[in-house]
Amino acid sequence: MSSTKTKGAAADETGLCCGSVTEAPLDEAEAIELARVLGALADPVRLRLLSLVASQVEICSCDLEGPLGKSQPTISHHTKVLAEAGLLIGDKRGRWMWWRVEPHRLAAVRKALGG
Repeated sequence: MSSTKTKGAAADETGLCCGSVTEAPLDEAEAIELARVLGALADPVRLRLLSLVASQVEICSCDLEGPLGKSQPTISHHTKVLAEAGLLIGDKRGRWMWWRVEPHRLAAVRKALGG
């Protein structure tokens, strides 16, 4: 499983289409895309999951159950949401997925928020 990239002429190399919300008003398409990505982060489990993955070079899904206190199906659901938002990249190795943060996408989100 790999991250899904947004398609469109206005999208940059990270797939995030918008500039900074503090520099200029977003158009409707930009607001929709940014809201989709922020929506993926609008869950405490997903924020913790992203934090756990970001603290490692990469991490196996099997190593997320203990720290998150969640079942493997729940972890799979949350990693899928983050991957579809382009925030995680997954590589299937045998039975397990190995996850890493997509640093360019995370930087684009930070930039879009004015950081």
